[in-house]
Amino acid sequence: MNFRRAFIALAVLGTISTTSYPATQADADRLGNDLTPVGADKAGNKDGSIPAFGGASKPVGNWTYGKVREDFWQHKDEKPLFVIDASNVDKYADHLTGGQIAMIKQIKGYTLPVYPAHRECSVPEAIAQNTKDGMLKSAIAKDGWSLENATLPGVPFPVPTKGIEVMWNWMMRYQGVGVEWPDGYTYVSPRAGGAAPIVIRWNQLNYYPWAKKGQHSPEDDQGLQTGVYYSYTEPAALAGQGLVQRYYYNKDTDSFYYFTGQRRVRRLPAYAYDAPAIGYDNQYPYDMNYVFTGNPDRFDWKLVGKKELYIPYNEFAMQRFNTKLDDATGPGFVNPAMRRYELHRVWEIEGTVKAGFRHTTPKKTLYVDEDSWLVAVGDDYDAQGKIWKVKENYITPEWEIGACSMSAATYTDIISGRYIFDMTVIGTGKDLKFYPPGVSDARFNNSYYTGENLGAISVR
Repeated sequence: MNFRRAFIALAVLGTISTTSYPATQADADRLGNDLTPVGADKAGNKDGSIPAFGGASKPVGNWTYGKVREDFWQHKDEKPLFVIDASNVDKYADHLTGGQIAMIKQIKGYTLPVYPAHRECSVPEAIAQNTKDGMLKSAIAKDGWSLENATLPGVPFPVPTKGIEVMWNWMMRYQGVGVEWPDGYTYVSPRAGGAAPIVIRWNQLNYYPWAKKGQHSPEDDQGLQTGVYYSYTEPAALAGQGLVQRYYYNKDTDSFYYFTGQRRVRRLPAYAYDAPAIGYDNQYPYDMNYVFTGNPDRFDWKLVGKKELYIPYNEFAMQRFNTKLDDATGPGFVNPAMRRYELHRVWEIEGTVKAGFRHTTPKKTLYVDEDSWLVAVGDDYDAQGKIWKVKENYITPEWEIGACSMSAATYTDIISGRYIFDMTVIGTGKDLKFYPPGVSDARFNNSYYTGENLGAISVR
């Protein structure tokens, strides 16, 4: 039995794994020993280009919310080790995704600046303990995709054996009890031959009821996984329109939209999966948000294994709320001076649309950081099997919650050449705000994320 498990572990750490086994007490005992409390390998790689896990990131000096985080990061003065461009991309191809290679080769001037790696994405002790307490209970339901019996907040499957387990680790990423964009931008680059981008301004609040103090399960709060409130502020044609959504563990998302012209709220039963988001020139399928969002039920998820990749990491520059949006956005890509890539180990999972379902991108490959369980990079394929969209989350430590989150994201259509720079506070004058458990805020209540409340708080 021990020999069989060792063989399987080697397969998972290689390029492909097709065998799965349930977590055991022996797996749980590895947490905090050779594995971090959430399941990553503590050790670095052989040549030292990936360091050993370094523990939680902490600011240097007296950082408080409202100050630019990057100014208090101990590695802020580092320079790139090298820059990957069209002249040397083949040299580094083993550490790049297919989508990253395509962008470098096809988009003139696109580069990846590579910096020293720092593994400082951690979790608070309570989340680490819940992970260990719950890993032998967490299960995928008989429907093949929904989550049962998990101990939250925590990582349900710190030693994953299936792609769907990695997906749930991603979807249950610890972000505190809530995340707020007091002001945010989405930038859509101009059409081919055009000069005018689409720039949309908004505010958003995400609520995670399961992240409150203590231990919770997917069965709590009527199965509510996430509540989202989103309101447009610019341009004038969209200002005042708003949305609330309720994501669940085992059923379809509820979406309610406030239309200013009608002064009423309407339910949008199909506002999910690849439905186009309102206001974005049909460039933004809804489940592209955060690289992948929403229910994973329309795809079969295969766990491919672990890889070492250059991924966006320690992206403090993406929270320069005191700079201009124009400083970050160019005609073809986000300014490389504000992008930082590091070599990290990731879990590769491959999603293929299930028989009987349809999707505009029938195949997806996601690369999930082993330390944070955040999706770092994703490649979407079209119906002909060609890479169509390349997506990146900018992973950043957020000190007030003791964990990492996404400080912005980009989604690039390498066929049309257009890209979206999303979820950014650059140019707004206000930083992302994370709320740790125990905070007092009336908006962190299930009733806030309802169609009735949306109508009550919408003013135009």
